[in-house]
Amino acid sequence: MSAEHTGRTRDEAAHAAGSRAGRRDWIGLAVIALPSLLYSMDLTVLYLALPSLTEDLQPSASQLLWITDIYGFLIAGLLITMGTLGDRLGRRRLLMIGAAGFGAASVLAAFSTSAEMLIAARALLGVAAATLAPSTLSLIRNMFHDPRQRTVAIGLWVTSYSAGAAIGPLAGGLLLEHFWWGSVFLISVPVMALLLAVGPRLLPESRDPDPGRFDLSSAALSLVSVLAVIYGVKRVAEGHGGSLPVLSIALGLLVGAAFLRRQGKLVDPMIDLGLFRAPAFSVSVAASTLAVFAVYGMDLFIAQYLQLVLGMGPFEAGLWMLPSAFGFIVGSNLAPALAGRVSNGHMVAGGAALTALGLAILTQIGAESGLAMLVAGSVVMAVGAAQVITLGTDVVVGAAPAERAGAASAISETGLELGGALGIALLGSIGTAVFRAEAGGETLAEAVGTIDTATQAFAHGMQLAAVASAILMAAIAAVAWRLLRDRSDATARPVAAVVPAPGA
Repeated sequence: MSAEHTGRTRDEAAHAAGSRAGRRDWIGLAVIALPSLLYSMDLTVLYLALPSLTEDLQPSASQLLWITDIYGFLIAGLLITMGTLGDRLGRRRLLMIGAAGFGAASVLAAFSTSAEMLIAARALLGVAAATLAPSTLSLIRNMFHDPRQRTVAIGLWVTSYSAGAAIGPLAGGLLLEHFWWGSVFLISVPVMALLLAVGPRLLPESRDPDPGRFDLSSAALSLVSVLAVIYGVKRVAEGHGGSLPVLSIALGLLVGAAFLRRQGKLVDPMIDLGLFRAPAFSVSVAASTLAVFAVYGMDLFIAQYLQLVLGMGPFEAGLWMLPSAFGFIVGSNLAPALAGRVSNGHMVAGGAALTALGLAILTQIGAESGLAMLVAGSVVMAVGAAQVITLGTDVVVGAAPAERAGAASAISETGLELGGALGIALLGSIGTAVFRAEAGGETLAEAVGTIDTATQAFAHGMQLAAVASAILMAAIAAVAWRLLRDRSDATARPVAAVVPAPGA
């Protein structure tokens, strides 16, 4: 037996005993952070490449829509399935498979010669990316058994995601100034190669020792349900009328209900519905989902306000949005620093209240002046939301038993995906309705009245969306304060040990 294998065995035995993580685990966390950073970068860099991409490949309007959307659709639809597969196949093994697939699909996307080829490559990227988030988060659950260390690790994991979102547009813009549009996809190749080289040495393998039978029908139902809801919500957010988006959402909800009903009858379900009977789990999922709902929805307004109302160019607007990205990084690292002194319930409630305060500041933005207020409100909102997401994710991952870490991680990630899509769609619809009523058009360009009337109408829509979001965050703050258990109950003890799963 090699010394390396002996060392890894000792590490795993120490983890099983619940010891504190060592240097090897923290280095492994740095490796895990790499795919998380790229996961979020790939959601943003494509938008900058669209003009040159369109000129080169000449996609139709429908094809362009699928080029931008198919990646996020497949991520959202496959998270639950991939989380469950990681529990069965091994989280490290699935992460390595996903990393190899992501690198290969990135090369395929970079050198695509037609719109159809790029759509296929983006679809493969989405499938590979769906393995990354639940695999990395469930590995953290099995590497960091000490609750305080796990909170710090998840905070750094959230930080890597936030950093990717902030770096993506800047790195993409720099590449596009010197290279062709496909270069934005090649950023991930050396990073994934590094992960494949060092991952097997630094990351421990973990899996459910008794996973049971994998249910293909459940996988299909979860995919169809999430895809249908996300598709319908995004079409509503983009202003598509007619009955198709509504029917898509209704179909998704019906299939989702069938999926949940099936989980309650299976001996080996993909999702343990018993987890949701614990307030620590269900309230944390809801709080994280609503935090992303507010941030994504308001970021849509903020980007438009900077460009359409204040007249900034895209790059200048992006620079003014960087403070909120840094606020997110600060919030995700502030949460672990305070978590040892305050219960998770109070911390999640405090973060939700801080998010509501930031949204309340955004309600004061007017049509003519409001840049300082916008930056201040967006930073406060980001700090609070990052705290909610970090600690909410920590509670969700810590509440699930270690053998079900992949499935629990996938639930958390799916909630975040749905929250973002719903925030853009519902809050965007509020803004559109107000603008249409006051300015007589769908956009500033279509406004019937003067430009002053149009900008005032846009500001009113933004204010109303901020009010609605602030009310939701204040409500979840009150619920979290009342129902979330103390840290020792919420994160150190698996919920499954307290609440039996259906059919147990």
